[in-house]
Amino acid sequence: MNEKAVLTCIKEIGRPVFTTYELARLSGKSSSTVIQTLNFLEKQGVVFKIYRGVWAEISGMRIDAFIVVSFLFPRQRAYISFVSALHSYGIIEQIPQVVTVASTTHTRKIKTRIGTYSVHRISQSFFKGFVWDKTKSYLIAEPEKAFVDSLYLSAHKRKFFGHFPELYFPKTFSFRKARAWIKEIRNTKVRTYVKRRFESIVNEQTNS
Repeated sequence: MNEKAVLTCIKEIGRPVFTTYELARLSGKSSSTVIQTLNFLEKQGVVFKIYRGVWAEISGMRIDAFIVVSFLFPRQRAYISFVSALHSYGIIEQIPQVVTVASTTHTRKIKTRIGTYSVHRISQSFFKGFVWDKTKSYLIAEPEKAFVDSLYLSAHKRKFFGHFPELYFPKTFSFRKARAWIKEIRNTKVRTYVKRRFESIVNEQTNS
């Protein structure tokens, strides 16, 4: 497969991040043939490999690490949550060193050319409370759910989010909505822990 044909397919996809599967489907060529061409184009400085089967076109634009999440989980749904979402909403000022992701798949870390993704498993029944960012094409937890997700994870693994940096809750943040999310937690022990930590943090914020 020649390089021009691959580049034509990339332009047809119309976004900087794409997969080997997409190019193979568009071109009608085998994945191995597409990969060989992409490897050549990478040596030429035209594209680069983000992760297994995920590529990006080299351009002057910085690729947002958030948009890569959907490509890392083609068979499972995942959404940005925990401290990454809280930072995105301005609730936490400190920039997270990794992109924190909620999924129903097993907990793990994924290192890519764009950044490191810390994937945390939550129960299927609690996999909700996220929205689709139309402008950037990724799923992200609502601010209230991102905060409760963090406490939820802390209940299961105390080393995660046992302590938060300083929190800045905007006026749009609904503590009532957050409490409603806490009620959605089915495990009584976990729900009690999350509720206790939540109220403690809210009291600290109120009295500070």
